[in-house]
Amino acid sequence: MTPLVLIPGMMCDARLFAPQIAAFSGNRGLYLAPIAAQDSVPALAAQILASAPPRFALAGLSMGGIVAMEVLRQAPDRVDRIALMDTNPRAENDAVKVRRRPQLEAVAQGRLAQVMRKEMKPNYLAPGPRRADILDLCLEMALALGPEVFARQSRALMDRPDQCDTLRAARLPALVLCGRADALCPVHRHELMANLIPGARLEIVEEAGHLPTLERPEFVNAALGRWLEAA
Repeated sequence: MTPLVLIPGMMCDARLFAPQIAAFSGNRGLYLAPIAAQDSVPALAAQILASAPPRFALAGLSMGGIVAMEVLRQAPDRVDRIALMDTNPRAENDAVKVRRRPQLEAVAQGRLAQVMRKEMKPNYLAPGPRRADILDLCLEMALALGPEVFARQSRALMDRPDQCDTLRAARLPALVLCGRADALCPVHRHELMANLIPGARLEIVEEAGHLPTLERPEFVNAALGRWLEAA
């Protein structure tokens, strides 16, 4: 059975995929690909490829999806299928780059928790009974990774390449999934990706924002299961 490589989002670790690891680890090899040690998307992708199985299914969320697209660009023959969740194929626009600079300065001055709270509260999650617990988990993951990882990942996102041509050239089973209420990577970005990849399946998760793997894990697990079994 084809192993599954999971790439977490910015300032996230394996806990982002805890429900998926629980659901799929019993019958499939799972590999978590950290994206903490390099400050460019191409270098992060190359690092993943250096340790990944020879051929694998690939799923990434947010920044993890951005790195997954670069993995596909660098080694399309090694990726059996791809799932892109709550992500963006475009290069970072100048307005977002400008907003990152004061964040980097604040984090360098020891205010990582403050920056994460300011970013997470309005942008990350849809309303729901588990919202506060998931936000607390996001902050725990960010603080565990620390300010140096925040800086490296921010620089990688600022300089990332556009991947629309990569998606146009893709010939593999593809799932494009996002939360209906995702304010960071809205639905129209996922419609674009699904239109670019021939035969891609688009799944919109109701009552979820940027982190549907935690907000609506049963829905996401079902969608991933269908994707993993697709011919």
